[in-house]
Amino acid sequence: MSPSRMPLRRLRRRTSPKTLPLAIAGSAMAVPVTAAISVVALDLFKQRERKERDAPRPGTFESHVEESPLRIYTDGEALYGDMLQAIDSAQHSILMKTYIWKNDQVGQQFINAFNAAVRRGVDVFIIYDGFANLVVPQSFYRRLDKDVHVYRMPAAGRSFWKAPLRSTGFNHSKILVVDDEIGFVGGYNIGSLYAKKWRDTHLRVAGPAVWGLRQTVARLWNEDRHPSEQIPWIAPDSWNPTVRVVANMPVDLVYPVRNMYLKAIERARDRIWISTPYFVPDQQIVRALTLASRRGVDVQVMVPKDSNHVIADWVSRGFFGQMLDAGITVLLYTSSMMHSKTATIDGVWSTIGTANIDRLSLSFNYESNIEVVDKGFAAEMERVFRSDLEHCERVRSGSWRMRHPIVRVTEVALRPLRPIL
Repeated sequence: MSPSRMPLRRLRRRTSPKTLPLAIAGSAMAVPVTAAISVVALDLFKQRERKERDAPRPGTFESHVEESPLRIYTDGEALYGDMLQAIDSAQHSILMKTYIWKNDQVGQQFINAFNAAVRRGVDVFIIYDGFANLVVPQSFYRRLDKDVHVYRMPAAGRSFWKAPLRSTGFNHSKILVVDDEIGFVGGYNIGSLYAKKWRDTHLRVAGPAVWGLRQTVARLWNEDRHPSEQIPWIAPDSWNPTVRVVANMPVDLVYPVRNMYLKAIERARDRIWISTPYFVPDQQIVRALTLASRRGVDVQVMVPKDSNHVIADWVSRGFFGQMLDAGITVLLYTSSMMHSKTATIDGVWSTIGTANIDRLSLSFNYESNIEVVDKGFAAEMERVFRSDLEHCERVRSGSWRMRHPIVRVTEVALRPLRPIL
């Protein structure tokens, strides 16, 4: 036996044909996992030198689209104040769906408000994501009054083995609907950190769109429940409102948010301005943005320079070269964590919501966006974007090409993680 053949025979003895694919897959994933551990360790080291600052607050912006008054929030304290005021004024119903609900001062304020509402006879229904709140003790949510209807949504539902696609997906939506008349939706989770330290965007809406927000909560709540426990259906005020809700509903195998973005980008003639905390698009989204830029559209994508998910940051940077080659402007928000999920196109079309431009949001999670076709509203959205622009660094193609070879290798090593981010 020649020495050169011994390692192969040993491998054959140790690895059967059935286990060989698993061994290959394990080896393939070892590279991105090792790279991910390295960038997390590096980020933890860098965090010691970072100073936590209050996020800029561009202000609160008002608009009116047909029968729908709209208010754009860029300040968590102002948003929470209006949400709590709406809860305190509720007469018959409150529906909330949220992703993260922290056990801090702000979180307790919401518990107190819900408890006071249910004690005066208001029906209160709450859905919060179980996975996102693993670090929050269960005792915090037990402070809710026993008459508050609560659903801690698991990562895999009760019907997982029968219908896995319909029974999975994180509840990433952040929605509050009061008396079927006022709705809130956007990027803000519930917690003191988000009130002051994160730059985010949320929307208050009245009018026909509230029905769509209500329905996204009710549809999920009513799944597999006895009719006596369900949120009752009500008729919409309008069949096709100008301000409308676009919601991903895994329970119905419906994911329209991605299509909303693709169709809007395809229509762009002048400018596309996007802000998203995690930019991990599929190639169809990248292609649409690339084609828009090459036909002369001003495409600008704003992401945080340092987000709360360092792996997502590194995976996102793997797209920068392709974007810069296409003439797309890449902006890094430097003043704080930027968590806004917004876009505006041609001064006409806009969206605010909960969906990031990443694989999880567009193809897996429960998400809710408001889509508005109105010049006046788009003008307010552009004011917000220009304000944020003052806190950004532009990525220059020349300097990007000169980044360290180790950085390039790490970006390539992390590419296999794109489908799960």
